[in-house]
Parts: sequence; C-alpha cells; structure tokens
Amino acid sequence: MSHAALCGLAENPALPPDLLDRLVETADDEVAAELAYRADLSHAHAVALAARSPETAVLLAYEGKLTAADIDPAAQPDAALALLDESAGLPEWAALLASDPEVARRKKLAACPGLPPDVVERLASDPDMGVVAQLAESTTVREVIERLARHPHAEVRRGAAGNEAAPPELLAALVRGDFPPALRCLVCDREQVPFVHDPECPRLDCDLPPGAACDGSHQSTVDDMYYAALWNPATPAATAAVFADHPSAHLRRPLAARTDVPPRVYEQLAADPVPYVRSTLAENLSVGEGLVRLLADDGGYDVQRTVASRPGLPLDVVLRLAGAGKTGAARLPRIADASPDEVRELARSPEPRVRMLVALRRDLPDAVRDALAEDPDAKVVKCVAPHPGLSEAQLRAMVDRHGVRVVAKVATNPDASPELLEDLTRHVPPVRKVLREIARRPEATPTSLLVCLEEHQARPLAAGHPALPPALIAELTTDPDRQVAQAAAANPSLPPAMMRALLDAEG
Repeated sequence: MSHAALCGLAENPALPPDLLDRLVETADDEVAAELAYRADLSHAHAVALAARSPETAVLLAYEGKLTAADIDPAAQPDAALALLDESAGLPEWAALLASDPEVARRKKLAACPGLPPDVVERLASDPDMGVVAQLAESTTVREVIERLARHPHAEVRRGAAGNEAAPPELLAALVRGDFPPALRCLVCDREQVPFVHDPECPRLDCDLPPGAACDGSHQSTVDDMYYAALWNPATPAATAAVFADHPSAHLRRPLAARTDVPPRVYEQLAADPVPYVRSTLAENLSVGEGLVRLLADDGGYDVQRTVASRPGLPLDVVLRLAGAGKTGAARLPRIADASPDEVRELARSPEPRVRMLVALRRDLPDAVRDALAEDPDAKVVKCVAPHPGLSEAQLRAMVDRHGVRVVAKVATNPDASPELLEDLTRHVPPVRKVLREIARRPEATPTSLLVCLEEHQARPLAAGHPALPPALIAELTTDPDRQVAQAAAANPSLPPAMMRALLDAEG
C-alpha cells in the first residue's frame, strides 16, 4: 500500500471506527497530521497522536484537542508552547521554557501572551537579541517596553517600534532619535563594517536578510524600525507624517496606508513618483473624493484597479474606469451595492465591460439576468453563466452561441443538470478546464467522471468524487500519481472492505 493511500484513509470521513483506531496506533508524522483534522477524532486519539508525533501535538494543541493535562512540557516543549500561545498552558511551563537551549523556542515563548513577570525579566536579558526583540514587540508590560525601546541593540528597538501596546509618546521619541544611539545591530554583530549583505549570498549558514547593511549607523535595522513604527497605529500621526518626504518609497508606502495623517500628506503622496505608493494610497478609505478622482486618472501600475475596488466609489468613476478596461475581473463593491435602478441602467450600458461588472453579481433580477444571458458579447455571457436561476435551455444556448469561451463557466452553474454536464465533457473542441469544474460538481455522473479522469489536473478531483464506481475508486488507490491515490483513498464511497484490505496490506 502506498503512503499516499494511508494519508487518504486518514482523511476519509467514512472510515470505520476500528480502522481509525488502527491508523492512530501506527501513524507517522504525515498520517498523523491528516488525522488531526478529523471531526470524529476522540480525546484519547488526540493524546495518542501527540505521543507519536511532536509536530502533530502542536497542531492538536492549536486545534483545541489537547489540554494542559495532556502535555509534559519537558518531553513536548513545542506543544506546551502552542498551549501557552493559546493562553491554555500552565504558568510554570513558561519558567521551564525560558531556559530551553533552543533559541527558536525561547523566541516563540517571548511572543506568548500573559507571561509571568519573572519570565518576562529573564527573556528581557536573554543572550540572543532575537529573543529580546520578540519580547519587545509582543509584551504588554509598559515598563518593559519603555526599557527595551532604549536597548543598546538596534534590533530590540525595532521590535519595540512595532508594539501596539507601546505608549505613543515613547514611539515618537524612538522615531525622532531622542534616545542615545544604538551600539550594535545584527549586521555588525557578525560582520566587519562597513558591510552590505549580498542578496545572492552563497553562504548556506547565513540568515541575514537581503540588503542588510551597517556602516556603523546600523542603517538597515534603523529603517526596519521606522517601517515597523509607521505600520504601528499607536505611532502618533504627526510623527508618521514626517516620512512623506523620506527618500525611501519603502517607508512612504506604510504612510500612504495610514488613516490618521493630515490631508496634505495624502495630497503629497498622490504625486509620489513610485506607483505602488500611489496604489496603496488609492486603497486608503480615509482619502477624500477629490484625490480619489485624481487617482482614477493615474495610469501607474495597479493604481486604477485599486481605485475601482474601493467601496462607495462614485458610480461615474466606476464607469470611466470600466470603459478604460481598468477594473480587472473581480466583483466591485460599488457594483455590489448598486440600487435596483442602477443595476437595470448598468445592464443596458453600451459598454460591454460595464455589463460584465453587473453580470458578476449573483442576485440579479430575473429580467436583468435573462437579458445578460443573451448578450452578444461572450465576456458578458461568461460572467453571468454561473448565475443561479438560469434554465437548462438558456445554458445550452450560451454554449451554442459562444462555445469554448463560456463552456467552463456554464459547468459551474448550480442549476446545470447532470445531463448537461455530461454533454459538456464531450464538447468539441474539448476544454480542459471544464473537466476540472465538472469533477468538483456533486451532480457529476460516473460517465462524466470517467472523462474527467483523462485530464491530468481533473484526475485527482474525479478520484475523490463519491459518484465514481467503487471498483474504480479501489483501483485508483494504487495510482502512480500520489494526489490521485490519496484522493481515491479519501473517497467516502471506497468500500469499507477495501479500506480494511488496504490497511491489512500495510501490515
């Protein structure tokens, strides 16, 4: 039996209880991870899996299937950390884990909420600056934040800058540079300065981020500190506003996302030379209509598409962007909120792109839906094809008129009959995507699914479909394609006798 089939059985909702017991008793990490998500997994099963697989113990802890009584923090430190992270662990665990030799565990502990004061103090003096920086970013103890914001290591100050529990006046002072300069950073801890880290660094043991640099001023870490502070809503707006003139677009972008800076800052950023700063501004709902209209004429990459996705956008702006082909293929909030009268007006627009936007709604009045179903433009018909309430005759007429351009979307219509789905599998010329869509449909017939099995990407979907003949499902559990074998073993229509035979073959 392939390991893929074991994983499939582990997720099969029809697995008999005695076979579930056997899988739990023999599971390796991969099978245990699949078992962890089962709705019928008992507490006893969870405890057994946690004992077999440390990785799954963490997953089960986060899933709420283990309690503090189930965990030995000395033997299962990662599961204990998961419970502490969920505020479900025991306080004494934190003291034990604060001395763990693994830096990654101490760093994880530093991010946990509600740590005892003595543990916070130990972590604040940890020899690894990554641990201290994580504490600076996560703790809610004001005195500790204030102390770590003045820490001599720049990485720790960066952590404090991102802490939303930090007092605003402290963040302002940190950004202004009111404290004595930092003495060290992660770059000068390891390298002779001046140093700039090569983005293509060939050293396998190097974990410095690309572009990390220090010339004695710890510049890349200081920039990271500014970046964290700008995204931090606790940083005063006046402090953030200063960065509108900063030479780095990397720092102007979070400023463009803030909702609390003066209008003059938004006006300045609307003329920013970097498109992704302007597109970030276009997404900001605090920007007034005047600037939104200005950005709607901005040809920079992604700016107009972002404007189009704003809720509450004036309808004339939406129409202008649609006419220019700048709205993308997504459903737009303003079109979703259009009134019945606006919907009828938009559906009669001479511009196909506007009619497409209306056709993406799934709550159209019958008359509007039916008119769009007969639209002469295939792109409009493609958008309305999944709309509920269309008759089989309408769906077939769409395929007859527009063929391969709409057939895959017709296959997603919730009212498409099994007979129509079968016919779509035989469409000439064939459309590969339609087979993937049909393989997902509960209404798909065995005849349709046999055709779907012939398409590479549809094959795993079809192998997991309950309508597939049981004998064929059993055969597919040994398929050389791992995805297919696992999907077949997870198929609830796989006969229990076959499930048992597969486990028996595993021995």
